[in-house]
Amino acid sequence: MSDSIVFSVADDAVATVSINEPDTRNALSLAVMNELIDTLAEVGRRTDVRAVILATAGHVFSSGHDLKEIRGAELESQQETFAVCSRLMQLIQSIPQPVIAQVQGVATAAGCQLVASCDLAVAAQSARFATPGVKIGLFCSTPMVALTRAVPAKTAMRMLLTGDFLSAADALTFGLVSDVVADDELEMASVELARKVASASSATVAIGKAGFYEQRDLPVADAYAHMSEVMARNAVAADAQEGIDAFLGRRQPQWQHRG
Repeated sequence: MSDSIVFSVADDAVATVSINEPDTRNALSLAVMNELIDTLAEVGRRTDVRAVILATAGHVFSSGHDLKEIRGAELESQQETFAVCSRLMQLIQSIPQPVIAQVQGVATAAGCQLVASCDLAVAAQSARFATPGVKIGLFCSTPMVALTRAVPAKTAMRMLLTGDFLSAADALTFGLVSDVVADDELEMASVELARKVASASSATVAIGKAGFYEQRDLPVADAYAHMSEVMARNAVAADAQEGIDAFLGRRQPQWQHRG
């Protein structure tokens, strides 16, 4: 791992993965995206991590793709860039641990896509979000995939067609972020939320996270059929039985963090 990605795990089973490229406004270069993929894939295999904070250095969350890489590149290189980006966004949602974006400053284009792809997002009150590719002739088509699954259609289309910024307050209203806090409380609020997530059974959370994305785009009848089977299997798992026993016995559960 290079200095572009900083990774640490705290005693509370919360990992922090940080993009450390403030000089480029934390642009998602091909190298940065590949390192993020490697790091998050490692996190997904670890049993000592139950929640992940995705943060960045400096005053900007992420300005999106590195336009210096895109300018003048041949089609094959362009295809690789956007394929790697798509792989990164899907990986965030496929690892078992919930990923929480910690957003300061602006998150634009693929940076906004990164926020929309995370399971939760805590934004500073002054944070802003935009998909401004249309202004430079490069429509935010891949960011659109995550954006349209996070916010209402008209909100997404307005962002995509105008490139206008969405405030943190509006991002909360429309569902792009889950929490908005004072700027000086951003890190503390992100850690508190991550600790709350990490306090649950990691086995149960992994079942729930996977199920959320599996059922989301299914027809209602298919979603109920699939989730009924998932919930039945969850119910006979060790941590579910422990949780039920603890609730009925009015005590704190002792998680084994396994199915």
